[in-house]
Amino acid sequence: GTLLNVSVSDHGRSDSLLLSWDEPEGGATGYLLALSSLGPGTLLQNGSAGPNTTSFWFHGLTPGTRYRIEVTATLACRDSTSQSVTAQTSKGSPAHDVACRELRGAKCHAWRSRNSYKEGASAPQFWHISVNHCLPPSLALCLPCLVPRAGEGDTAGGSAAQGPGTPSPSAEPRCVLLLPSAPSVPTQLRLSPRSSTSLVASWADATGAAWLHLELRNLLTQTVTTTLSARRGLTSYTFQHLHPGTQYWLGLSATAGSYTAVGPNATAWTYPLSPGNVTLSGAEEQNSLQARWSIPAGQRDFYLVTLREGEGGVPTRNISVGGDNDHVTFHGLSPGRQYSVQVVAVAGPHRASAHSTAAWTEPRAPSGVSLCSQGSAHSLLASWEEAMGEGYLLALSPAEHPVKNSSMLRGDTSFTYEGLHPGTLYTFEVSTVAGPFTSSPQRVSNWTYPLPPEQLTLSNGGHRTSLQASWRAASSGSTGYTGTLWETKSREWVRNVTVGNDWTNVTLEDLVPGRQYTLEMAAVAGPYRSPVRSATDWTYPLAPAGVTLTNTRRPLGLSAFWDKAAGDVDQFHLQLYSKSHAAQRNISVGPNTHNFTFLGLSPGTQYFLKVTVLAGPYRSSSHFATEWTYPLSLANVSVQPGREPQELHVSWVESGGGRDHLVQLSVAESLSIIRNVSVPRGVTQLDLGGLVPGSRYRVEIISQAGPHRISSQTAIGYTVPLPPRSLSASPVSMAWALAVHWETAAGQRDGYLLSLLEEGSSAPPRNLEAGKDSTNVTVPQLEPGTCYLVGIWAVAGPYRSLPRNTTGCTVPAAPTNLSLTNPGSSSELYTSWNKPPGGRDQYRVTLYSLSTQSRIQVQTLSPDALNTTWTHLEAGSKFAVRVTAVKGSLEASSINATQWTYPLAPANLTLGSPSPSALVLWWAVAAGGAEGFVVDVADAASGTPVGHAELGGRARTHILRSLSPGTRYSVALRATAGPFHASTASLTHCTRECDALLA
Repeated sequence: GTLLNVSVSDHGRSDSLLLSWDEPEGGATGYLLALSSLGPGTLLQNGSAGPNTTSFWFHGLTPGTRYRIEVTATLACRDSTSQSVTAQTSKGSPAHDVACRELRGAKCHAWRSRNSYKEGASAPQFWHISVNHCLPPSLALCLPCLVPRAGEGDTAGGSAAQGPGTPSPSAEPRCVLLLPSAPSVPTQLRLSPRSSTSLVASWADATGAAWLHLELRNLLTQTVTTTLSARRGLTSYTFQHLHPGTQYWLGLSATAGSYTAVGPNATAWTYPLSPGNVTLSGAEEQNSLQARWSIPAGQRDFYLVTLREGEGGVPTRNISVGGDNDHVTFHGLSPGRQYSVQVVAVAGPHRASAHSTAAWTEPRAPSGVSLCSQGSAHSLLASWEEAMGEGYLLALSPAEHPVKNSSMLRGDTSFTYEGLHPGTLYTFEVSTVAGPFTSSPQRVSNWTYPLPPEQLTLSNGGHRTSLQASWRAASSGSTGYTGTLWETKSREWVRNVTVGNDWTNVTLEDLVPGRQYTLEMAAVAGPYRSPVRSATDWTYPLAPAGVTLTNTRRPLGLSAFWDKAAGDVDQFHLQLYSKSHAAQRNISVGPNTHNFTFLGLSPGTQYFLKVTVLAGPYRSSSHFATEWTYPLSLANVSVQPGREPQELHVSWVESGGGRDHLVQLSVAESLSIIRNVSVPRGVTQLDLGGLVPGSRYRVEIISQAGPHRISSQTAIGYTVPLPPRSLSASPVSMAWALAVHWETAAGQRDGYLLSLLEEGSSAPPRNLEAGKDSTNVTVPQLEPGTCYLVGIWAVAGPYRSLPRNTTGCTVPAAPTNLSLTNPGSSSELYTSWNKPPGGRDQYRVTLYSLSTQSRIQVQTLSPDALNTTWTHLEAGSKFAVRVTAVKGSLEASSINATQWTYPLAPANLTLGSPSPSALVLWWAVAAGGAEGFVVDVADAASGTPVGHAELGGRARTHILRSLSPGTRYSVALRATAGPFHASTASLTHCTRECDALLA
């Protein structure tokens, strides 16, 4: 670890050791120190030191004793380093002025030390003597008689040693040593206050000195206050009559004979005295308080002045002032708040405090003061924003009534005054109270609400443009009356009315006739109005003008018209009656209606009309108007197709009366009348012939009664169209569609309707429309190879001609992915394909021989078949296949697929040598054929190929030339057909010379 370089010294003190060390590199967070005995290693003392410390004292040790000391430095990251040393305290000072004299009968007060020693085996014995510290400085020590060595005198030695000893068992002493020893210093000196004028000093281990000297010094004046000497055995002393709050220093020394040892010292303060007569009162500045107190006797370091707020004494400010001050002023305090002050005299660690009584800052008047009537005639609500203080002082004073005073505690910010006079002006004052202070008042004035006028009425007195209002005056105070005249229905303002408080009626002129008015009146007091009282009435209305009664074009109806007169009305009342009928009609309509139609009247009848204006409870009537009703028109006119396409059948229902009817027929598009037919009473139907088939006609029937004529409602009818001719449906090549054709029939039509129904399917038919001039239509997106039932109608209005039907089939879809494969046979081939969409009646599969250029087989298969096998085919031949989907007379073929059958191996292979350098081959073909033949020649001995020839399919012999004479050759022959072949067994043969030699 890191070396600490620990060193030890005693600085001349025999009971203490001072340790010093070097701070490790990087610093340490602290140090631990342990002192133990050398023998058993018992821990005697331990201690600790903080960072930046490099020394430490061990006190209270035994002089002349060796110790083991260990210093441990705590490093960063929880690491540590230690170092141990051994050290010995110094021994006591040697004794001086040793005298020896005879002592008879004296009591021995010395003990032999445990650590006696000798010089050599026969040397005289020397003793370490422990002196009883209870004895006076001149010690009588009894030593055993010394045996002198020859030629030497008696010697006596002594030392002022410390530590226990054992009584000497020596013989009778014959000399006494007068031995003044060095004193030991007391330890654990303490100085603490007992009161403001006394300090108590105490110490321990005071038996090692004959006399103790104490010196008490006033550190403030640096003068010695008390000195005293005390004999052995004293362990405490009380210093009286000191200055309060003063720091003192106490020094202690021990003496024995002429020896003096300086001991420890201590400091302490006497308790300070509390300040007297602490007061808190207002200062000259606003929101300021001044704390004062009497300076007590003695001293102090300073005063700590704490200002506390409220009854709970919450500290708000702390101020430190010198110990000679007797006041402090707090500025900027909250107005209207209660404060108290605590003054603490501080002397060293001691304090003495005193409190003042509570004091208040002057309050401020409340802000936001208001006096509200809240719509009440007998109460006012006073309110204000909360201000600091104990409470509030309230006052309410009307002009002619005494003042009402009251007070409220803090926290309340409103007060309601009850039982006040209506329509009266009151003044409200509020002040804030804080302790003995009262703020200047805040004043505000307001009125109570007045009582409303009583028995308000409004009447027209038979006038069309004026109304008179009257009322009874209110029984309480007010400054006048104000009113507003409104139009009752629209709530539009008309005018304001203001009169004095002695008025009880007023006339309102220049009003609109027949209009309802509402007058709202209220009593006024200051800015307030009493609750409103209202009254309403109508001005008298004017009678309507321009009343007429006219006949409408509507059956059994009369229309009344009239002009609106000046002014308003609530409604119009219409009275219609006839002299020929006892019953009459009474109708009321709204004010914005200026016409009305009476329906359901008797046809051909004269009626009289009177119109009356109503405005509220008032009315005014017009003169009479008269008019006749129209006759009734025919009802339920119907136009239907006749029994033939050139006819229409017209029918209707009579409504009664002796009238003739005129039937008018016109072409609907041109509106020109092409026929007028008059029919007598009682006839209710008519057939019209010679018309154009499929045309649209309009029929109207006119009825007449007196001076009035009336037409029936127009009826529209169609003649039935003729059906189209020569209908046909043919397939569109490769389009899976049908082309439908027809010829136009005579007459007119609106268009054509076509229907396609798939044969054998439960699906709904497919419908199409075509224009009236169309003669063909192509129907796309049909199922391939499917037959459809095609129907067509000519359409005119809601009517259809007789249908025309035909059947058409779509072209079937051709098979796809056709394949022709050889299963490894010389006489069979396998054909397969994918099923095409749509339907078909069958498949026709045709096999062609490309070798003979002829069709050799045809198969007819079911519409669900997907493959077939061809057998008994010629070996070594090439074939082509085609699959055709057949639907009726319609066909669709796939693309062709080709393949070979395996060839047969050549038969009867024969070899010969027509010359020494040639070989000739002969062979036969058993059945079928081959696309060609391949000849391979090799040296029979070495197997080396020497020739290769490819021959046509018709070859049956071949000559191998340029061979070596007399050589045996191996010959192989293969038949080939496309990618397939078949071989014979190899034969060997020699050229001619070889044959001659063998012979």
